[in-house]
Amino acid sequence: MTGSPASAPAAQAVRGALSPNAIAWRQVLRSHTTVVALAIVVLIGIAALLAPWLVPHDPDESDLFRRLQPPAWLEGGELAYVLGCDGLGRDILSRLLYGARVSFAIGIIVIAIAVGIGTFAGLTAGYLRGAADTVLSRLADILLAFPYLIFAIGLMAMTGLGIHNLVLALAYREWVVSFRVVRGETLAAREVEYVEAARALGASRLHIMLREILPNILSPVLVVGTVRMATVIMLEASLSFLGLGVRSPTASWGSMVADGRDFLFDAWWVSTLPGIAILVLVLAINVASQGLRDAFDPRMRT
Repeated sequence: MTGSPASAPAAQAVRGALSPNAIAWRQVLRSHTTVVALAIVVLIGIAALLAPWLVPHDPDESDLFRRLQPPAWLEGGELAYVLGCDGLGRDILSRLLYGARVSFAIGIIVIAIAVGIGTFAGLTAGYLRGAADTVLSRLADILLAFPYLIFAIGLMAMTGLGIHNLVLALAYREWVVSFRVVRGETLAAREVEYVEAARALGASRLHIMLREILPNILSPVLVVGTVRMATVIMLEASLSFLGLGVRSPTASWGSMVADGRDFLFDAWWVSTLPGIAILVLVLAINVASQGLRDAFDPRMRT
Protein backbone atom coordinates (compact mmCIF):
# COMPACT_ATOMS: atom_id res chain seq x y z
CA MET A 1 0.00 0.00 0.00
CA THR A 2 2.99 2.31 0.50
CA GLY A 3 3.36 4.86 -2.27
CA SER A 4 -0.04 4.16 -3.85
CA PRO A 5 -1.54 7.62 -2.99
CA ALA A 6 1.36 9.30 -4.79
CA SER A 7 1.37 6.91 -7.73
CA ALA A 8 -2.30 7.51 -8.57
CA PRO A 9 -1.89 11.25 -9.30
CA ALA A 10 1.30 10.48 -11.21
CA ALA A 11 -0.53 7.92 -13.37
CA GLN A 12 -3.35 10.39 -13.93
CA ALA A 13 -0.84 13.07 -14.93
CA VAL A 14 0.84 10.72 -17.44
CA ARG A 15 -2.56 9.69 -18.79
CA GLY A 16 -3.59 13.33 -19.10
CA ALA A 17 -0.42 14.09 -21.08
CA LEU A 18 -1.26 11.45 -23.69
CA SER A 19 -3.47 12.08 -26.69
CA PRO A 20 -6.84 10.25 -26.87
CA ASN A 21 -5.51 8.01 -29.65
CA ALA A 22 -2.43 7.11 -27.60
CA ILE A 23 -4.64 6.22 -24.63
CA ALA A 24 -6.82 4.08 -26.89
CA TRP A 25 -3.85 2.18 -28.32
CA ARG A 26 -2.50 1.57 -24.81
CA GLN A 27 -5.84 0.00 -23.92
CA VAL A 28 -5.72 -2.13 -27.08
CA LEU A 29 -2.27 -3.45 -26.18
CA ARG A 30 -3.42 -4.29 -22.64
CA SER A 31 -6.11 -6.60 -24.03
CA HIS A 32 -4.43 -9.95 -24.77
CA THR A 33 -7.47 -11.19 -26.70
CA THR A 34 -7.43 -8.16 -29.00
CA VAL A 35 -3.67 -8.45 -29.55
CA VAL A 36 -3.95 -12.15 -30.47
CA ALA A 37 -6.84 -11.43 -32.85
CA LEU A 38 -4.93 -8.60 -34.50
CA ALA A 39 -1.86 -10.85 -34.81
CA ILE A 40 -3.93 -13.54 -36.56
CA VAL A 41 -5.35 -11.01 -39.02
CA VAL A 42 -1.90 -9.57 -39.71
CA LEU A 43 -0.34 -13.02 -40.19
CA ILE A 44 -3.07 -14.08 -42.63
CA GLY A 45 -2.66 -10.79 -44.45
CA ILE A 46 1.11 -11.26 -44.74
CA ALA A 47 0.63 -14.84 -45.95
CA ALA A 48 -1.84 -13.58 -48.57
CA LEU A 49 0.55 -10.83 -49.68
CA LEU A 50 3.47 -13.24 -49.98
CA ALA A 51 1.41 -16.07 -51.49
CA PRO A 52 3.34 -16.19 -54.82
CA TRP A 53 6.52 -16.93 -52.85
CA LEU A 54 4.97 -19.18 -50.17
CA VAL A 55 2.85 -21.56 -52.23
CA PRO A 56 4.45 -25.00 -52.67
CA HIS A 57 2.61 -25.65 -55.96
CA ASP A 58 0.76 -23.87 -58.73
CA PRO A 59 -2.76 -23.33 -57.32
CA ASP A 60 -4.38 -23.94 -60.72
CA GLU A 61 -2.34 -27.02 -61.69
CA SER A 62 -4.58 -30.07 -61.98
CA ASP A 63 -3.54 -33.70 -61.78
CA LEU A 64 -6.30 -36.30 -61.69
CA PHE A 65 -3.85 -38.85 -60.33
CA ARG A 66 -3.82 -36.77 -57.12
CA ARG A 67 -7.61 -36.34 -57.08
CA LEU A 68 -8.96 -36.12 -53.50
CA GLN A 69 -5.59 -36.98 -52.04
CA PRO A 70 -5.89 -36.69 -48.22
CA PRO A 71 -3.77 -34.34 -46.09
CA ALA A 72 -0.31 -35.42 -45.01
CA TRP A 73 -1.42 -36.43 -41.50
CA LEU A 74 -4.04 -38.89 -42.79
CA GLU A 75 -3.44 -42.32 -44.25
CA GLY A 76 -2.49 -42.09 -47.90
CA GLY A 77 -1.35 -38.48 -47.65
CA GLU A 78 1.94 -37.10 -48.93
CA LEU A 79 4.18 -34.60 -47.18
CA ALA A 80 4.43 -32.59 -50.40
CA TYR A 81 0.68 -31.88 -50.18
CA VAL A 82 0.24 -30.97 -46.53
CA LEU A 83 -3.48 -30.17 -46.75
CA GLY A 84 -4.29 -32.62 -49.52
CA CYS A 85 -5.84 -32.02 -52.94
CA ASP A 86 -9.31 -31.21 -54.22
CA GLY A 87 -11.50 -32.96 -56.78
CA LEU A 88 -9.27 -31.84 -59.65
CA GLY A 89 -6.01 -32.71 -57.93
CA ARG A 90 -5.12 -29.10 -57.08
CA ASP A 91 -3.09 -28.38 -53.95
CA ILE A 92 -5.44 -27.06 -51.24
CA LEU A 93 -2.73 -25.19 -49.30
CA SER A 94 -1.70 -23.23 -52.38
CA ARG A 95 -5.31 -22.41 -53.18
CA LEU A 96 -5.96 -21.33 -49.58
CA LEU A 97 -3.08 -18.86 -49.75
CA TYR A 98 -4.26 -17.43 -53.06
CA GLY A 99 -7.85 -17.43 -51.81
CA ALA A 100 -6.74 -15.26 -48.88
CA ARG A 101 -5.47 -12.72 -51.41
CA VAL A 102 -8.92 -12.57 -53.02
CA SER A 103 -10.76 -12.28 -49.69
CA PHE A 104 -8.47 -9.55 -48.37
CA ALA A 105 -8.38 -7.63 -51.64
CA ILE A 106 -12.16 -7.60 -52.05
CA GLY A 107 -12.67 -6.77 -48.38
CA ILE A 108 -10.21 -3.85 -48.41
CA ILE A 109 -11.41 -2.43 -51.74
CA VAL A 110 -15.10 -2.64 -50.83
CA ILE A 111 -14.55 -1.08 -47.41
CA ALA A 112 -12.36 1.68 -48.88
CA ILE A 113 -15.04 2.58 -51.45
CA ALA A 114 -17.90 2.28 -48.97
CA VAL A 115 -16.19 4.27 -46.20
CA GLY A 116 -15.16 6.98 -48.66
CA ILE A 117 -18.65 7.42 -50.07
CA GLY A 118 -20.36 6.99 -46.69
CA THR A 119 -18.07 9.48 -44.96
CA PHE A 120 -18.57 12.22 -47.55
CA ALA A 121 -22.33 11.61 -47.68
CA GLY A 122 -22.56 11.55 -43.87
CA LEU A 123 -20.63 14.79 -43.54
CA THR A 124 -22.85 16.43 -46.14
CA ALA A 125 -26.10 15.25 -44.59
CA GLY A 126 -25.07 15.90 -40.99
CA TYR A 127 -23.66 19.38 -41.53
CA LEU A 128 -25.89 20.82 -44.25
CA ARG A 129 -29.12 19.21 -43.02
CA GLY A 130 -32.22 20.23 -45.01
CA ALA A 131 -32.95 18.59 -48.35
CA ALA A 132 -29.52 16.90 -48.58
CA ASP A 133 -30.06 15.16 -45.25
CA THR A 134 -33.60 14.12 -46.14
CA VAL A 135 -32.70 12.64 -49.53
CA LEU A 136 -29.59 10.79 -48.33
CA SER A 137 -31.26 9.48 -45.18
CA ARG A 138 -34.30 8.18 -47.08
CA LEU A 139 -32.02 6.52 -49.65
CA ALA A 140 -30.11 4.85 -46.83
CA ASP A 141 -33.38 3.66 -45.26
CA ILE A 142 -34.52 2.15 -48.57
CA LEU A 143 -31.24 0.28 -49.05
CA LEU A 144 -31.30 -1.00 -45.46
CA ALA A 145 -34.80 -2.38 -46.02
CA PHE A 146 -33.39 -5.10 -48.33
CA PRO A 147 -31.54 -8.12 -46.86
CA TYR A 148 -27.89 -7.62 -47.76
CA LEU A 149 -27.26 -11.03 -49.36
CA ILE A 150 -30.46 -10.96 -51.43
CA PHE A 151 -29.66 -7.41 -52.50
CA ALA A 152 -26.16 -8.44 -53.64
CA ILE A 153 -27.52 -11.51 -55.46
CA GLY A 154 -29.98 -9.31 -57.35
CA LEU A 155 -27.26 -6.86 -58.38
CA MET A 156 -24.96 -9.66 -59.52
CA ALA A 157 -27.80 -11.15 -61.55
CA MET A 158 -28.35 -7.79 -63.28
CA THR A 159 -24.72 -6.75 -63.82
CA GLY A 160 -23.21 -10.16 -64.54
CA LEU A 161 -20.40 -12.18 -62.99
CA GLY A 162 -16.87 -10.97 -62.37
CA ILE A 163 -14.75 -9.57 -59.56
CA HIS A 164 -15.37 -5.95 -60.61
CA ASN A 165 -19.14 -6.40 -60.52
CA LEU A 166 -18.82 -8.26 -57.22
CA VAL A 167 -16.97 -5.31 -55.66
CA LEU A 168 -19.57 -2.85 -56.94
CA ALA A 169 -22.46 -5.04 -55.74
CA LEU A 170 -21.01 -5.21 -52.23
CA ALA A 171 -20.02 -1.52 -52.04
CA TYR A 172 -23.35 -0.33 -53.46
CA ARG A 173 -25.08 -0.89 -50.12
CA GLU A 174 -22.16 -1.08 -47.71
CA TRP A 175 -21.66 2.72 -47.70
CA VAL A 176 -24.92 3.10 -45.76
CA VAL A 177 -23.31 1.83 -42.54
CA SER A 178 -20.52 4.43 -42.63
CA PHE A 179 -23.03 7.08 -43.67
CA ARG A 180 -25.21 6.58 -40.61
CA VAL A 181 -22.24 6.62 -38.22
CA VAL A 182 -20.66 9.73 -39.77
CA ARG A 183 -23.99 11.55 -39.96
CA GLY A 184 -24.62 10.98 -36.25
CA GLU A 185 -21.10 12.08 -35.29
CA THR A 186 -21.37 15.16 -37.53
CA LEU A 187 -24.71 16.19 -36.03
CA ALA A 188 -23.05 16.19 -32.61
CA ALA A 189 -19.83 17.86 -33.79
CA ARG A 190 -21.46 20.73 -35.72
CA GLU A 191 -22.53 22.41 -32.48
CA VAL A 192 -19.24 22.21 -30.55
CA GLU A 193 -17.04 25.23 -29.84
CA TYR A 194 -14.28 24.69 -32.42
CA VAL A 195 -16.83 24.41 -35.25
CA GLU A 196 -18.62 27.54 -34.03
CA ALA A 197 -15.27 29.35 -33.90
CA ALA A 198 -14.39 28.30 -37.46
CA ARG A 199 -17.82 29.39 -38.65
CA ALA A 200 -17.42 32.78 -36.92
CA LEU A 201 -14.05 33.27 -38.64
CA GLY A 202 -15.75 32.88 -42.02
CA ALA A 203 -14.50 29.38 -42.91
CA SER A 204 -16.36 27.73 -45.79
CA ARG A 205 -18.66 24.77 -45.27
CA LEU A 206 -16.27 22.46 -47.10
CA HIS A 207 -13.36 23.63 -44.94
CA ILE A 208 -15.33 23.05 -41.74
CA MET A 209 -16.45 19.57 -42.82
CA LEU A 210 -13.05 18.37 -44.06
CA ARG A 211 -10.63 20.24 -41.79
CA GLU A 212 -12.54 20.69 -38.54
CA ILE A 213 -15.09 17.88 -38.21
CA LEU A 214 -13.58 14.97 -40.17
CA PRO A 215 -10.29 14.66 -38.23
CA ASN A 216 -12.26 14.45 -34.98
CA ILE A 217 -14.56 11.64 -36.12
CA LEU A 218 -12.02 9.44 -37.92
CA SER A 219 -11.64 6.97 -35.03
CA PRO A 220 -15.24 5.68 -35.08
CA VAL A 221 -15.15 5.61 -38.88
CA LEU A 222 -12.04 3.41 -38.91
CA VAL A 223 -13.51 1.12 -36.27
CA VAL A 224 -16.72 0.73 -38.28
CA GLY A 225 -14.69 -0.08 -41.37
CA THR A 226 -12.85 -2.81 -39.47
CA VAL A 227 -16.10 -4.26 -38.16
CA ARG A 228 -17.72 -4.30 -41.59
CA MET A 229 -14.73 -5.92 -43.30
CA ALA A 230 -15.64 -9.25 -41.68
CA THR A 231 -19.18 -8.93 -43.07
CA VAL A 232 -17.87 -8.18 -46.56
CA ILE A 233 -15.56 -11.22 -46.48
CA MET A 234 -18.48 -13.42 -45.42
CA LEU A 235 -20.68 -12.04 -48.19
CA GLU A 236 -17.97 -12.57 -50.80
CA ALA A 237 -17.57 -16.16 -49.64
CA SER A 238 -21.35 -16.67 -49.70
CA LEU A 239 -21.71 -15.29 -53.23
CA SER A 240 -18.74 -17.34 -54.44
CA PHE A 241 -20.26 -20.43 -52.86
CA LEU A 242 -23.48 -19.76 -54.78
CA GLY A 243 -21.52 -19.32 -58.02
CA LEU A 244 -22.21 -15.57 -58.25
CA GLY A 245 -18.86 -14.30 -57.04
CA VAL A 246 -15.31 -15.43 -57.75
CA ARG A 247 -15.46 -18.55 -59.88
CA SER A 248 -12.98 -21.30 -60.69
CA PRO A 249 -10.21 -21.55 -61.65
CA THR A 250 -9.55 -18.41 -59.58
CA ALA A 251 -9.01 -19.51 -55.99
CA SER A 252 -11.56 -18.22 -53.51
CA TRP A 253 -12.45 -19.64 -50.11
CA GLY A 254 -16.16 -19.57 -50.90
CA SER A 255 -15.77 -21.36 -54.23
CA MET A 256 -13.40 -23.88 -52.58
CA VAL A 257 -16.13 -24.76 -50.08
CA ALA A 258 -18.55 -25.16 -53.00
CA ASP A 259 -16.09 -27.36 -54.92
CA GLY A 260 -15.97 -29.85 -52.07
CA ARG A 261 -19.65 -30.04 -51.12
CA ASP A 262 -20.09 -33.21 -53.19
CA PHE A 263 -17.26 -34.93 -51.30
CA LEU A 264 -18.18 -34.11 -47.69
CA PHE A 265 -18.31 -37.77 -46.64
CA ASP A 266 -15.45 -39.11 -48.78
CA ALA A 267 -13.05 -36.13 -48.71
CA TRP A 268 -14.19 -33.79 -45.94
CA TRP A 269 -10.99 -31.71 -46.08
CA VAL A 270 -11.84 -30.17 -49.47
CA SER A 271 -14.67 -28.07 -47.98
CA THR A 272 -13.79 -28.12 -44.29
CA LEU A 273 -10.32 -26.54 -44.52
CA PRO A 274 -11.39 -23.42 -46.45
CA GLY A 275 -14.45 -23.24 -44.16
CA ILE A 276 -12.14 -23.20 -41.13
CA ALA A 277 -10.04 -20.48 -42.80
CA ILE A 278 -13.15 -18.31 -43.24
CA LEU A 279 -14.16 -18.96 -39.63
CA VAL A 280 -10.74 -18.07 -38.20
CA LEU A 281 -10.34 -14.88 -40.25
CA VAL A 282 -13.86 -13.56 -39.64
CA LEU A 283 -13.72 -14.42 -35.94
CA ALA A 284 -10.32 -12.72 -35.57
CA ILE A 285 -11.55 -9.58 -37.34
CA ASN A 286 -14.69 -9.47 -35.18
CA VAL A 287 -12.73 -9.88 -31.94
CA ALA A 288 -10.14 -7.30 -33.01
CA SER A 289 -12.83 -4.81 -34.07
CA GLN A 290 -14.62 -5.29 -30.74
CA GLY A 291 -11.40 -4.45 -28.91
CA LEU A 292 -10.79 -1.43 -31.12
CA ARG A 293 -14.33 -0.18 -30.58
CA ASP A 294 -14.02 -0.52 -26.80
CA ALA A 295 -10.74 1.38 -26.87
CA PHE A 296 -11.56 4.17 -29.31
CA ASP A 297 -15.14 4.85 -28.23
CA PRO A 298 -14.89 7.35 -25.31
CA ARG A 299 -18.23 6.13 -23.94
CA MET A 300 -16.87 2.57 -23.56
CA ARG A 301 -13.26 3.36 -22.67
CA THR A 302 -12.06 2.12 -19.29
